[in-house]
Amino acid sequence: MTARQFAAVAVGLGLVTLSACGSSGSTDGSGGDSKTVTLVSHNSWAASKSVIAAFEKESGYRVRVLTDGDAGQAVNKAILTKDNPQGDVFFGVDNTLLSRALDNGLFQPYAAKGLDRVGAQYQLDKDKHRVTPVDYGDICVNYDKKYFADHRLAPPASFDDLTKPAYKNLLVTENVSTSSPGLGFLLGTAAAYGDTGWQGYWKKLKDNGVKVVDDWQQAYEQEFSGSAAGRKAGGDRPLVVSYASSPPAEVVYAKPRPDTAPTGVATGTCFRQIEFAGLLSNAHNPKGAKAFLDFLISRRFQEDMPLNMYVYPVVQGAPVPAEFTEYGPAAKDPATMAPADIAANRDQWVRSWTSLVLK
Repeated sequence: MTARQFAAVAVGLGLVTLSACGSSGSTDGSGGDSKTVTLVSHNSWAASKSVIAAFEKESGYRVRVLTDGDAGQAVNKAILTKDNPQGDVFFGVDNTLLSRALDNGLFQPYAAKGLDRVGAQYQLDKDKHRVTPVDYGDICVNYDKKYFADHRLAPPASFDDLTKPAYKNLLVTENVSTSSPGLGFLLGTAAAYGDTGWQGYWKKLKDNGVKVVDDWQQAYEQEFSGSAAGRKAGGDRPLVVSYASSPPAEVVYAKPRPDTAPTGVATGTCFRQIEFAGLLSNAHNPKGAKAFLDFLISRRFQEDMPLNMYVYPVVQGAPVPAEFTEYGPAAKDPATMAPADIAANRDQWVRSWTSLVLK
């Protein structure tokens, strides 16, 4: 989630999206004064201006936003700068990278107000409260409906299907070392085929012409033939690793709105992703950071979030937009992996994947 919305269009819709500064900032640009809380995030951060403005009015803090690439890139940079962090709060570390952030001491503990309303299944650090769950979604292969209709070919439904000759040279995915959806897709295959089987699966996928690019934006907006941006860029891959919530974005941002989404989801390829925010160690404004973490799991933000970042709320009772229900329901049985298993295997799997797929 992530890059789960079309930033260029979203800016025109009045959202706070990628920028060097958010709705306002400190005069010296550091974000370190007591009246400013600085949020560090990946490129998919977005929130309605009115909702941020309400937080600023009620809390007395100004919000400054710094975004820096895909989730994997943003987390890695935050770890490298943890002794002198760029901001106070980090949003966008997910369950695929959580142990890396925690093991490197990226966050300091804080139990956000309202955690009792957050589903227990999302609280993966509930004993120490170093991170606060904010949203969840499913990383899945998306397909271009028109391509498959024109070629009279059924779209793939499972991981196994992607290795079949009928789908040769059709899939684009992201580099697992730099991209959160790319890593989630790798973990989904590891969950499906096990520690001894996923490499054999990726050998088949490589032989079947999978294309690897750096990040979600490049994969979805440039290489994928099914997105509005992809068509403009001449994308020729009708399969892409993205999100189950990408089809609603295609509908919401289209003018005029189509009756049905132009893209679909291969539901047998989904991996459940949970995103977190945390109070950065050595934050300049920890008090403001705590107020902002409380805000992220407030009903106001949780209701505003789905149609901005195309993710699902973790707060119980927060409504899901009708567009999600109709065009992008969450996967019924996504692949999952215990955080301990991810922590024990992720780095070795990434190294093995890099050697196998990129060399």
